[in-house]
Amino acid sequence: MNIGELAELSGLAASKIRFYEAQGLIQVERQTNGYRRYAPQTLQRLQLIQGAQRAGFSLQELKGLMPDASPSEARRAEIVLGLERKIEEIEAIQAGLEQSKAELRAMIATVKAHPEGEPCLISGSSLPRAKVTSRLHNSG
Repeated sequence: MNIGELAELSGLAASKIRFYEAQGLIQVERQTNGYRRYAPQTLQRLQLIQGAQRAGFSLQELKGLMPDASPSEARRAEIVLGLERKIEEIEAIQAGLEQSKAELRAMIATVKAHPEGEPCLISGSSLPRAKVTSRLHNSG
């Protein structure tokens, strides 16, 4: 199939497909006229790339995890190990977010229980917003 067909079927812009090609994530065959010709399995590979990126994989990580044309058992084990590592990373991020949520709930309870008319010990500038935000931005 040509790049226009692949773009339409995948929902990706042709420029994104060319980018993945330049990154070595997908292969293309060049016709004698210079046009790109993609194998039917390229669509599945693009779907795999998109799903992996949504799951938090970087392009560099994807390069190391993409299945070969005929993967060996050792290669399959390597791919599974990489996927399991990503699950561990996600679980660590989730644990950090749960901790931040618990801290925020404790702060809310403290503010709600605070007697009226007395100065509040928690000011807007002491909220852990930066801590939560930095965890999200540093995760991937």
